[in-house]
Amino acid sequence: MMTPEPKRERRDPQADEPRLVAVVDDDASVRQSTRRLIQSFGHRAEVFGSGEEFFRSGLATQTACLVLDVRMPVMGGLEIQRRLAESGTSVPIVFITGRASEQEEQRARDAGAVAFLRKPVDQENLRQAIENAFRAEARAGGNRDVE
Repeated sequence: MMTPEPKRERRDPQADEPRLVAVVDDDASVRQSTRRLIQSFGHRAEVFGSGEEFFRSGLATQTACLVLDVRMPVMGGLEIQRRLAESGTSVPIVFITGRASEQEEQRARDAGAVAFLRKPVDQENLRQAIENAFRAEARAGGNRDVE
């Protein structure tokens, strides 16, 4: 008599793939150090020097967490956040900044930012903020309708 094989749960094939964290910062050294740090957490990281570059990449709908500098030339982090919301693209956002006003922080939080961290960013705080963003994405159901 054969024993039945235990039932295996169906798994999403993408569940085992590292999640994509996109970083938008106009400072190249910050981009590269943040990329290395995110990769050390076991996630994929793509970096962009501007909001325009990020939007042109076509990765908005694949991004599980977006790490944004608040103040950048042409298009700052708050503008990127606003454009994503207007397009119906839901991406959890972690802001990092060296110089932002309390009003900017409040605007970011009011618009749904998961975290608002000051530079230099503590590694553990960034790791925790990204994990919180992943949880927020899971609760939202990963709304990736519009790019």
